[in-house]
Amino acid sequence: MNKKDDFIVLDKLHTTKLGEEHIGKNLNLSENAEPVEYLKERAGGEISRVGKNFYFSAENVLITINAGSSTLITAHRQK
Repeated sequence: MNKKDDFIVLDKLHTTKLGEEHIGKNLNLSENAEPVEYLKERAGGEISRVGKNFYFSAENVLITINAGSSTLITAHRQK
């Protein structure tokens, strides 16, 4: 990852209302939890890019982010 556009800008990270619902459900977050903020706090570690998405693991959670729009697509607990 050495191209200029191969970086995630956490300040621009966002998701849709439906995305918030899915991520909250997938991670068993409380109704009052903010999924984007929850995942921003866990950002770090090794990030890989496959096609148009970034993938990274944090605290047993696999996070998928669209590289072009910085949209948080989904997050799932890893087994």
